[in-house]
Amino acid sequence: MTTIPIYRVDPDVRRAGTLDAAFYRDEAAYAAALETVFARSWQWIGDLRDVAAPGTLAPRWLLPGSLDEPILLSRDARGQLRCLSNVCTHRGNILVHECTRAEQIRCGYHSRRFDLAGRMTFMPEFQQAECFPSDNDHLVQVPFEDWHGLGFASVKPAAPLAEVFAEMESRIGWLPLRDWRHDPSRDRSFEFDAHWALYVENYLEGLHIPFLHAGLMQTLDFNQYSYELGRYANLQLALAKPGEPAFALPADSIDAGKSVAAYYWWVFPNLMLNFYPWGLSLNQVQPLGPGRTRVVFRSYVGDASRLGTGAGGDLDRVEMEDEAVVVQVQRGVRSRFYRGGRYSPTREQGVHHFHRLLAEHLAD
Repeated sequence: MTTIPIYRVDPDVRRAGTLDAAFYRDEAAYAAALETVFARSWQWIGDLRDVAAPGTLAPRWLLPGSLDEPILLSRDARGQLRCLSNVCTHRGNILVHECTRAEQIRCGYHSRRFDLAGRMTFMPEFQQAECFPSDNDHLVQVPFEDWHGLGFASVKPAAPLAEVFAEMESRIGWLPLRDWRHDPSRDRSFEFDAHWALYVENYLEGLHIPFLHAGLMQTLDFNQYSYELGRYANLQLALAKPGEPAFALPADSIDAGKSVAAYYWWVFPNLMLNFYPWGLSLNQVQPLGPGRTRVVFRSYVGDASRLGTGAGGDLDRVEMEDEAVVVQVQRGVRSRFYRGGRYSPTREQGVHHFHRLLAEHLAD
């Protein structure tokens, strides 16, 4: 049996050292994280507009490239939406391959059939099978939540989605996210040679912004850049320089009176929800191996007239700047001489929070 090191991170950021560099190199730690971190967290599975109509089936993959769990969104005739396993309970065939309208789910291999709630209703040549059907012959119901029109699923969530998103919901729940529209022309997917956690770490600290992102520094008031930590999520609050685009905040917002350029929300372990005056840039980090990562970008536009301006005005350029340095860090953490570093108590609280959560989950 393969064992992984016990990772510990001091709860006091002023004393703490970062994760041991072995974490980024260890195949066993990577495999353990898939089960203890990713399988137990909520993963974004796309927006839900393609399953708006009753009688619709829409297949998804839960965290493609790593968990690779085939799941199926199914809206029955009464309009109830469920998330089911997309694997036939007979011999493991994938059931549905593309979005479709249907009155039942039928396996193309041996014609086992299920209703849209996942209950098996028909199977040929099983008349002599004893104790059949049983609960094991129905499709597994996968934990699933609809958050403002975005779908989230999990293998075995460590906490309810409402708890995970609690701080974010209370802060920006007033935004009409369900009314914003996905803009496919702005879809992006990038793959690069680096450990997934290095990319997350880079996102979670503003320390590098003055040195890597000259364009962002033109729009943000870096002296007012701040961090707020929750249980499973944290916020980087970016205020705008005078004259730069900012949110029109409601009077009862906790941020009323501030010139907010962006809300950079991170949700453990691999989701970034970046809210700008024009809308939402959603980023999902998808591990492909200990040294390979994919990042998927989706844009949901609320005010197209503000696209191309402010902190969210040139996301492709910022991404290229981030990827370039993360790839270099990947090469560095593989050095025989690098063991780990320290945290900036003022600028790297988010990285410390992330490492604490990783250590907590890996210990389970």
